[in-house]
Amino acid sequence: MLVFAVGVVAGLINSVAGGGTLLSFPVLMWIGRDPIVANVTNTVALWPGSLASAVGFRRELRGGGRILLLLALPSVLGSLAGAVLLLHTSSRTFAAIVPYLILFATLLFAAQGPITRRLRRRLHEPAATAVRQPARTTESSGTSNLSGMVGAVLFQFLVALYGGYFGAGIGIIMLAALGLLGVTDILHMNGLKNAFAFCINAVAATYFACQGNVSWMDALVLGVGAIVGGYGGAGVARRVGRATVRRAVVVIGLAMAASLLWRRP
Repeated sequence: MLVFAVGVVAGLINSVAGGGTLLSFPVLMWIGRDPIVANVTNTVALWPGSLASAVGFRRELRGGGRILLLLALPSVLGSLAGAVLLLHTSSRTFAAIVPYLILFATLLFAAQGPITRRLRRRLHEPAATAVRQPARTTESSGTSNLSGMVGAVLFQFLVALYGGYFGAGIGIIMLAALGLLGVTDILHMNGLKNAFAFCINAVAATYFACQGNVSWMDALVLGVGAIVGGYGGAGVARRVGRATVRRAVVVIGLAMAASLLWRRP
């Protein structure tokens, strides 16, 4: 029952503001799951949410075929490398670094709002003085800089590696990789970001499932709860507001990290 309730809340948080992993993963640890099993199970359980986000932003993917092809391979290879690395990490070592991973992801989540607002201002400022043009960057302009392309591929590989290993907070980092490619439309960036997040999560979840490290009962209950919570997220957003939910997630993440640090031997 607790796992289902946590899934509902995590799904609700993900649908409104993102960051549900900062709640669901530590709770799986607290109910006695091995840290690596908890991380693997959480990835598999919440993977359908990344699929829903990718489908929801499918219109924003138009015109981004070249970028999708460019970053698809580093996303797959990086995610697979991260997943393999996770399963070759001892439970004791992973448990020792988990509080810092949660803290890092929480700080990324807290910075996402200010960074996104600054990015939007930066993207709109040139448009105010230039001749009016379509907002979406073309593929030719988005991939013309060779050094930017190489940097974006390497950066995306590292992002995917982190995503396959732990994954919370990868969205805001992927926006930076897309910026290296010259993508300037924020909706287009979000569409690409969600597509790559789905790819990263799908590769990691598939590898984990094949390796038999998933607590399937927990994954099923958590996943169903996340679907229920995701469905009700819109109503909560209208009542309390996205900003309130985001602040609550930051507080939860910091509290989880502090608690895990306190409990360390």
